[in-house]
Amino acid sequence: MGKFHAVLQPGINILIPIIDQIKYVQSLKEIAIEIPQQGAITLDNVQLHLDGVLYLRVVDPYKTSYGVEDAEYAISQLAQTTMRSEVGKINLDTVFKEREQLNINIVDAINKASEPWGMVCMRYEIRTMTMPERVQEAMQMQVEAERKKRAAILESEGKREAAINVAEGEKRSRILASEASMQEKINEARGLAEAMERQAEAKKNALEKVSTSLNKHGGHSAAALIVAEQYVKAFSNLAKESNTVIVPSNASDISGMVAQAMTVYKKLASETAGPRLLEEFESIPKDPK
Repeated sequence: MGKFHAVLQPGINILIPIIDQIKYVQSLKEIAIEIPQQGAITLDNVQLHLDGVLYLRVVDPYKTSYGVEDAEYAISQLAQTTMRSEVGKINLDTVFKEREQLNINIVDAINKASEPWGMVCMRYEIRTMTMPERVQEAMQMQVEAERKKRAAILESEGKREAAINVAEGEKRSRILASEASMQEKINEARGLAEAMERQAEAKKNALEKVSTSLNKHGGHSAAALIVAEQYVKAFSNLAKESNTVIVPSNASDISGMVAQAMTVYKKLASETAGPRLLEEFESIPKDPK
């Protein structure tokens, strides 16, 4: 008779003809409502055109039937106004960066307003978002400028790293070269020192042997013979290496030269070896033959 009596559950229900009749049929499934495109102005005064899809479900058929005249129309209008309100709170750049958060805020706002209608908004998705052509061109230029900036930064960082690597390589190369040169000089110095030590040792051994030989019987005669041989050999090589030859006035007097050399030896022997060597030297025949 036009008055609410009961909510019929799924299954078999008994109705009295003429007195009882079904007024509203509500689906308890989740339904999708298309939100038409509409304009919205961001916080920085940029006009956007957005449309979306609203997913909702009826949780209280009584409130949905008697709480509002047309539930779907009412909630679609609520979604549009809520979307315009939420977009007006953020900047243009934030709309694209926080699109998911924008959807969440719209769902929360719709649920608070649609609670008396017995409906729950499950989720809201912004489907398309368009903007004026000039704004889109400006954003495209901004994106290109940002990419060029990043490319320039990456290129400069690459050049810097390359310069650092080259400098580091040259530094290590110079250090290694200097260390190699230092080690080479050390090795050369050690080799020279060792050679000088060995030469000195060899000279020492030779002098010791000569000294031992001279101290033996007949050693002074052998020394005189060696001096005479060296004298003759020196005169035979006078004109081989140079055109300028200095010849002593008594070059033919070999015995005199030998006697002079032995006089020098006698003087050195008297200063170093003592009277014993001097006596042995006195006993040597003065005739070089």
